[in-house]
Amino acid sequence: MQFNLRLPQGLYPFFEAELANYRAALELDLAKAWHHLERAHIIGQRYPFAHTYVHWKMLQFGFKIKSPKEVLGQLPRLLVGGVKSFVGKVPVGNPGGSNVPPLKSFPIEKDLQNIFLEAGVGLA
Repeated sequence: MQFNLRLPQGLYPFFEAELANYRAALELDLAKAWHHLERAHIIGQRYPFAHTYVHWKMLQFGFKIKSPKEVLGQLPRLLVGGVKSFVGKVPVGNPGGSNVPPLKSFPIEKDLQNIFLEAGVGLA
């Protein structure tokens, strides 16, 4: 069993860029902001600290848009997501929002696949 703790150095700039894009879009375009959070989730979901942080940001986003569904959906993800990352049991490609099943894997967009390849990190 592989234990993952922190984002590999090769993924870190891409993860941070998605979070920066999220912050930049937050007051201008909520859909775009959410899209960047989902991308950050996919990049960081195998690493407990990054994974938990993105769910924290998703919870805050749920409060911002006054969505009880998102807030309630993020609470269990926030509590359990990092643990699942730690033991390497995450649904690869899952965007992390409460609008998708928390244990379902999804195809990863080609540009995100390229990020993982460039960082030297496998997708599975």
